Amino acid sequence: MAHAKKNQAPRGRKGTDFARSGRLLRAAGEPDFFSSQITEARRFYVHAAAPPRGRVAVLCAGIEHCAADYRISRGDFPHLAIEFVAGGEGILEIQGRTHRLMPGAIFAYGPGVAHDIRSTAGRSLVKYFAGFSGAEARRLLGAPGPEPGQIVQTSAPEEVLHLFDELIIAGLRETPFRDRICGVLGEHLLLRIAESAVPLGAVGTEAFGTYQRCRHFIESHYVHLRGLEEIGDRCGLDPAYVCRLFSRYDHQSPWQYVLRLKMREGVERLQAPGAMVRTVAAALGFSDPFQFSRTFRRVVGVSPREFVRRYARQGDIGTAARESPSA
Repeated sequence: MAHAKKNQAPRGRKGTDFARSGRLLRAAGEPDFFSSQITEARRFYVHAAAPPRGRVAVLCAGIEHCAADYRISRGDFPHLAIEFVAGGEGILEIQGRTHRLMPGAIFAYGPGVAHDIRSTAGRSLVKYFAGFSGAEARRLLGAPGPEPGQIVQTSAPEEVLHLFDELIIAGLRETPFRDRICGVLGEHLLLRIAESAVPLGAVGTEAFGTYQRCRHFIESHYVHLRGLEEIGDRCGLDPAYVCRLFSRYDHQSPWQYVLRLKMREGVERLQAPGAMVRTVAAALGFSDPFQFSRTFRRVVGVSPREFVRRYARQGDIGTAARESPSA
């Protein structure tokens, strides 16, 4: 990521000046913790005010292509920060433990967290980083991890990479809305990392492949699935093992995932003209419409009938607006 000391910086300053030696020259005014052991970078730093309660503030973000001899060693860091390895290999020493860095790895650090990051010879790291302030950012890096001092791997590296890219693009724009947009994107990024976090090294294992196969089966057949046993039978696995896979690699049980997909489908079907709760329930495999209603309320937050009433009112308002001469 961002790297080694600290200074003031103009809002949204790009770090794109290149030395003829192949190393990046830190742009005037960039913070000293932006590394110069870099061959290519896009990054920004802003003086964001403390965010309101419940919101995230992004202080900096970027992508850095590390030099062959890249090494950063710190005993401290002023902000909460995360780094995502997009390419190459390296070594991370953090909180007294050593980890191999590989694509998809994500680690966090902050005040009081000593860390040492270095590239592997011939496999220079390509890393994204982001720095945050606010209690909400700290909370989002809670249970699923990585908490400061920890490292995990994401099961959705393409999505995480895309979110980092969107954050960098937003941070490099000089508009009055930049800080708020970056905060929203930063929160989305932290939530997606939490949602997709798995133990380091899990991605690519046979067990993770089996979990992905079960998840894909559920996504393709959820409408007609009626129980956990059916998932196990169709996937050729013991249902208890399917549950263990989801416990390790997901944040919900396989049947909870099925129900969320069914309720998402229910939301879509209930918006159709003349939709009836009983008919939608039956189409989603519920023989008892009351059980469907209870599940729908638990997942969506309102009953199916209330959802239909609210949607109908919104439709009436939208129709009236379209028909109004002033619309």
